Amino acid sequence: MFNLIMIGRWPRRNASISLDRMFEYTDDRLLDQFRDGGEPDLDELIRYPCLFMVEGRGDQPAHVGNIQRARISGRQILFDYAIDETIPPIRNADIYRNRLEFDMPEDFEFNRNHWAVKDVSLFRALLRHARAPRQQPTVFRIPQLQPTERSLVSVMMPFDAEFRQVYTSVRNALEPLNLRCRRADEIWEAPEIIQDIVSLIDRSRIVVADCTNRNPNVFYEIGIAHTLGRDVILITQNQADIPFDLRHLRYVQYLNNREGRANLRRMIAERAETLLEEEV
Repeated sequence: MFNLIMIGRWPRRNASISLDRMFEYTDDRLLDQFRDGGEPDLDELIRYPCLFMVEGRGDQPAHVGNIQRARISGRQILFDYAIDETIPPIRNADIYRNRLEFDMPEDFEFNRNHWAVKDVSLFRALLRHARAPRQQPTVFRIPQLQPTERSLVSVMMPFDAEFRQVYTSVRNALEPLNLRCRRADEIWEAPEIIQDIVSLIDRSRIVVADCTNRNPNVFYEIGIAHTLGRDVILITQNQADIPFDLRHLRYVQYLNNREGRANLRRMIAERAETLLEEEV
């Protein structure tokens, strides 16, 4: 059993919630157990762990912890809380994907401030369905919970001059979909270029990778993108440049001339639009 508290913003160490929102989305059979004289039995409630959430079904981070003290003041419940730093945060999207395991079957529950009591094991649900902590690589760093920028597309291709018009075509294909393209050579945020590349991929909603000329850096970046669970659109001027291990995946073959790049724009736009529709 666990408490679930969802509010719009979590101030540091203490917070409040309207008494009117107490026990929303809570099974009726639990109400007698957690009421005392018609009021919430806060001393009993704080014996159980708590899942602290903000509204939404995306990359918002939820945290596990406990309520240390709680009291009623007027029509508000005031409480002090602590986050368990040994448990990595879990995305709302992962909770929503497995919402039945967290006893959260109703979509609207993810969009309303409330305090609920759930008659399921929080830690069993986390162990079964939450993302395991990433084993950190030694060559670069990956944040435990990197928010995805839904409008960001990273483009991985050789930096040679012959690919400039190809990059422009990719960018022109995606801008009408309100997607913005970035290439690793356009940013300098970390001392190491590999860190900028990994960070760009990890933040991106979609990755476009050009396998033309079998560039080893591009192949390495495709591997990172697949490991991070990003949707990758493969493109190439020569089908023989697609690595053997990736030939089971669909790719866009194009010619690097005016007509070929126009066709590339159309096919990339169609694929990106499909990926965005799948997300809704």
